[in-house]
Amino acid sequence: MTCCCPHSRSGGRLFSRFARSYRKRFSKKGFEPSQKNLLAGIEQAAYKQATILEIGSGVGHLHMHLLEQGAASATGIDLAEDMIKEAHEWARDRGLADRVNYIQGDFIEHLADIEAADITLLDKVVCCYPDANTLVHRSVEKTKRVYALSYPRYRWFIRAAMGFGAIMLKLIGSSFRPYAHNPEAIQNWIEEEGFEKAYEAKTFIWLSQVYVKPE
Repeated sequence: MTCCCPHSRSGGRLFSRFARSYRKRFSKKGFEPSQKNLLAGIEQAAYKQATILEIGSGVGHLHMHLLEQGAASATGIDLAEDMIKEAHEWARDRGLADRVNYIQGDFIEHLADIEAADITLLDKVVCCYPDANTLVHRSVEKTKRVYALSYPRYRWFIRAAMGFGAIMLKLIGSSFRPYAHNPEAIQNWIEEEGFEKAYEAKTFIWLSQVYVKPE
């Protein structure tokens, strides 16, 4: 197991700053195009009465939407304490508090606390993790049926933007860094665990994929 403790703590502090604005933005504007793509792929794979594990769950709008549309229960885990606080509050406001469970921290450090779910969801999470290999393998191992994720496309200007972002974060004293991981490697890691790609969609920046485990 790879420990990314300084990176995780720094990421948690950074994203906590945006927790309230994330919730307000979604309440006004709804899902982003890449999230709509991700949900379309999950709908094709079927999610009624499914258990959901969302890694990097943020304020919870993705798994709460699935719960409202017929999923059974959800577990969300996020680095940012304030994201978890907002998710708890929003779940109560939407009458979903008895169907959700939240964990604050690094997914890799909480593996023993997390049960396998029918569907695992990682929206813009792989790009926040330095050891994507470990993250993908361990999260796929917690997946019974459907593995859905979105992450940046491997284009030169996206990699350049992430490099510039890393410089800016270093200048403000943050240990957190964004990462552009090769989609071919990510697909290979998922397929190594016995899953097959069932859906893929792209926006200018984001790649959304859904993998299923054959019967």
